[in-house]
Amino acid sequence: MNTQNDSTNQQILEKAYNSAKVEERIYTLWESSRAFHADENAHRKSYTIVIPPPNVTGMLTLGHVLNNTLQDIIIRYHRMLGNETLWLPGIDHAGIATQNVVEKALSKEKISRHDLGRENFIQKVWEWKEKYGGIILKQLKRLGCSCDWKRERFTMDEGLSRAVQDCFIHLYEKGLIYKGKYIINWCPRCRTALSDEEKIPQDTKGHLWYIKYPLKDGKDSICVATTRPETMLGDTAVAVNPDDDRFRNLIGQTLILPLLNREIPIIADDFVDPKFGTGAVKVTPAHDPNDFEMGRRHFLPSIIVMDEGGKMNENAGSYCGLERFKCREKVVVDLQELGLLEKIEDHALAVGHCERCQTVIEPYLSDQWFVKMKSLAKPAIEAVKSGKLNITPERWIGVYLNWMENIRDWCISRQLWWGHRIPAYTCEKCKNVMVAKEMPQKCSKCGESATIKQDDDVLDTWFSSWLWPFSTMGWPEDTKVLRKFYPTDTLITGPDIIFFWVARMVMAGYEFLGECPFHDVYFTSIVRDLKGRKMSKSLGNSPDPLEIMDKYGADALRFTIIFLAPTGQDIKFSTEKVEMGRNFANKLWNAARFVLMNLGEGFKREPVKPDSLSLWNRWILSRLNKTIDQITTFLKDGEFRFNEAIKTLYDFIWDEFCDWFIEMNKPLLFGPESCEKSAALQTLVEVIDTSLRLLHPFMPFVTEEIWQKIPGNSGLLMETAFPVSKPQLINLPIESEVSDVKEAVRVIRNLRAAANIQPVKKVTIRVLESGSHAGLIKDHENMIRHLSGVESLEFVKSKPQKHLIGLFEDTEICLSLEGLIDVPVEINRVTGEKVKIEKEIEKLSTKLKDDNFVQKAPAEVVENLREGLEGYRVQVEKLEQYLNELRKL
Repeated sequence: MNTQNDSTNQQILEKAYNSAKVEERIYTLWESSRAFHADENAHRKSYTIVIPPPNVTGMLTLGHVLNNTLQDIIIRYHRMLGNETLWLPGIDHAGIATQNVVEKALSKEKISRHDLGRENFIQKVWEWKEKYGGIILKQLKRLGCSCDWKRERFTMDEGLSRAVQDCFIHLYEKGLIYKGKYIINWCPRCRTALSDEEKIPQDTKGHLWYIKYPLKDGKDSICVATTRPETMLGDTAVAVNPDDDRFRNLIGQTLILPLLNREIPIIADDFVDPKFGTGAVKVTPAHDPNDFEMGRRHFLPSIIVMDEGGKMNENAGSYCGLERFKCREKVVVDLQELGLLEKIEDHALAVGHCERCQTVIEPYLSDQWFVKMKSLAKPAIEAVKSGKLNITPERWIGVYLNWMENIRDWCISRQLWWGHRIPAYTCEKCKNVMVAKEMPQKCSKCGESATIKQDDDVLDTWFSSWLWPFSTMGWPEDTKVLRKFYPTDTLITGPDIIFFWVARMVMAGYEFLGECPFHDVYFTSIVRDLKGRKMSKSLGNSPDPLEIMDKYGADALRFTIIFLAPTGQDIKFSTEKVEMGRNFANKLWNAARFVLMNLGEGFKREPVKPDSLSLWNRWILSRLNKTIDQITTFLKDGEFRFNEAIKTLYDFIWDEFCDWFIEMNKPLLFGPESCEKSAALQTLVEVIDTSLRLLHPFMPFVTEEIWQKIPGNSGLLMETAFPVSKPQLINLPIESEVSDVKEAVRVIRNLRAAANIQPVKKVTIRVLESGSHAGLIKDHENMIRHLSGVESLEFVKSKPQKHLIGLFEDTEICLSLEGLIDVPVEINRVTGEKVKIEKEIEKLSTKLKDDNFVQKAPAEVVENLREGLEGYRVQVEKLEQYLNELRKL
């Protein structure tokens, strides 16, 4: 693209900013220009981010908005710095989630996946993926994300599938992948194993059931406490602590398992806590991870009493076929009838639930594939400790290291059909297991060829995702893209996947390519509602970002979510707050429109010459260059101070440029042609052009649209250079002088507001000559009169009567009230306002004195009330001061 705006083709901006109209057209312009595309043959320094791949089933949430806006800011910033930037997009196949979605769709047609068979079901999933999958990537375009869409990847595309296969074989041949019977987290609904990170604990009000196990000789019994009585059907021992004197004489004796009448031993194990329950615990090796380890130490049998769907199996005797929680109820009733249930106590505990379907997890003994993680974790731990990998906010460093230093083997097999099938093949004749890229023609051990079967399980979704930073660039091949853009620079993601994904990517990077896959990790905030609750569909507090963008615009949403997100703190979001972003976009639009409308037909851009500029022009250029310095600091690598950056830009553009500098120049702009007017116009254009470049990474649409209309600009704003500060233009004495002028204006404006004087009314101001700022006010009398609506500004030796007085440090500024207000009427008005506020103070004070309310109400509500009370008190104080002045008149 090559557009050129000059005095002959200058276009005035439309009266109102139409975000829907502008955003669609601008994004099409960007895409057609190939400005998002990264060139692996370029000689420029690279800068790379790989997108955290959203699930193929995903739809845009506010969490995605925050995460991807931050990534886009960094990418656009580095693109403007001149880096060869790659933001690599893609989606994750999301094994359990996607299989569940397709199965639900089939169930409406009364079809199960088993009716279709594995191959036909997988084909259905691919058809669903092509039709519905990846919608979220289109939604990210609506947000303005500048990804290299031509490089979009999918975790089950051909290249990534090959990478997963190579990874598995490499780790297996190295002895780091093994298969064995272990207690795993099992979801009876999804019918698959889950990793520890996919098990979500939920605080639950449960019970402790105290059950008597009779000794075989019938002389006595031992009482155990359990939170899961249905699993007693799989007990193979009762354990006590060897140092517990209460049970020392019972160790080695035999018990009769109630309900099933099976003989089980009493064993001694140091793991048993004598203070828990009765000090004796039931041992169920097939249904509890701690019991499993205890069973291995004592060579106990493991009896599985449930099937994969959570129903009791034939080992449960007469309870066979009962759903596990129905079985629990019947077991409790039967124990009561036998007189073996001693008591029931309330007991709070954390119960694991499936991350996907919220079903209660069942510890289950099963054949699964695992990765040994200890050796893989060592270089990933050292990367953080040595500073090779920086984590922001810093509080997540401890979380990362604690998990890595206590890492457990990773269960990587899933009992699903959708996913990367495990490349392991078993000879059914001799049970030899072979791991290979393709089905072996014959068994490597016995030579048989007819009975080789591939493992039915697929790999955990995260097993492909942990390769994402380099598999997406062609690994295991040594590609140009990999050499140019790997290792990547920055990862921006949510802290909820620090273990699932981030830590594992670091381990994979060191294992397969010998280096960390990124230099910096930034964990985003969590988006919450105004009550502090995490956004979720189930709570009905999660607004649709697309609807928000339709109403307010993408830039407005981007601005607001960054404005509300201080580093390391959660966001309290409401849709109404996006109005702030829309207002800012409109303010910028209106300011730019005003400037462009005043340029005139013959305007041509010329370099600004600071020496010939007025005080006001030199002030704004100084403030502009200080702002450039600040934004550059906030956005430099490893800082991630997005919130500070956007607030700094907001303050500069809204307050200093729009509300002050443009107002300062209106007398010139509305006056005749002059050198001063020409200089002011050049400065206005320079400042707005530079401001647009500073703001572009944050609000790309509105800035691109305005920038295109500025005379002399060509090409795309997103490809122009990011502003560089000119230190010689920073003038602190001038900033101080203008700051004092602004303060004098504020004092006068506050006096007018206190007296309820309308802005159109001209007033008389008298300044006491003895004040230290009287000279400054005299020097800049014309500007102060213009900015504060003053008709007459006089300097007097003594304090005048019938004036409202404001202080600028030691300088008294007096507003004449003569002819402006009816004093008795004004006293009545102010007194009435004061009475109303005092009633509100009484209401709030009563509420805050109620201890019951303060203890039960959310902390945020109480704090807001206290802040409101303090605000009312300040208002009353000011009104009282005003009344005192009025009474003197």
